[in-house]
Amino acid sequence: MASGDTDVSVCNKALLLLGAEAITSFSDGTPAATAANTIYTEVKFMTMGMYPWSFTVAKTQLTKDSNTPANEWTNQFLLPNDMLLGVPRAVRTSSSPGAALFKEWEIAQSSAGGAVLMTDASEIHIDYQKAVAEGSMPSYFIQLLAYQMAWHLAEVITDQTQKSEYWRSIALGTAAESGRGGYFRQAAAIDAGGQTPSVVGDYLQRMSDEPGAAISVELHER
Repeated sequence: MASGDTDVSVCNKALLLLGAEAITSFSDGTPAATAANTIYTEVKFMTMGMYPWSFTVAKTQLTKDSNTPANEWTNQFLLPNDMLLGVPRAVRTSSSPGAALFKEWEIAQSSAGGAVLMTDASEIHIDYQKAVAEGSMPSYFIQLLAYQMAWHLAEVITDQTQKSEYWRSIALGTAAESGRGGYFRQAAAIDAGGQTPSVVGDYLQRMSDEPGAAISVELHER
């Protein structure tokens, strides 16, 4: 269920956890508002990109660009304007159920400017993550985002490094868990319960094949 939150309300949840006063807006002139305004968007997009959250995942067939690549690839395809990470979560050459993942592609700048997907395939279908407003985010994700903001704001607000380390552990677990523990693990488990196995399976396959792929993948070798 959507939370109905806003960017400011998320930050206020984090400030409450830190024992700080709430802000009225990102421009209210307080040190907390200035700090939150500086990092909030980056932290939000980073948290959204950590996992294929069900409320962010979309599917589409890419439109072939009328221009052709000025390199070894045969075709280039236009990417969705609302794509969150800059790279798709999964690429296939068919929309048929069970279609295998396709790896012979590259995200690069076109000669006309702008990022495109280059490949030799004539048809491309992708799963991707799109940016979502706070009001459409489920409560479990809002809680994770508040913990993430508490971690990133803690040292600035409290001047205590240990507070920052504490809230990081609450959000993501111990260093040994490589950012996949803490409340993140719980939120991901809740979210996975509402997704088809293929979406989570594709994510796990990419995590296994390409360490770090959940955060950033720029190139798939031919």
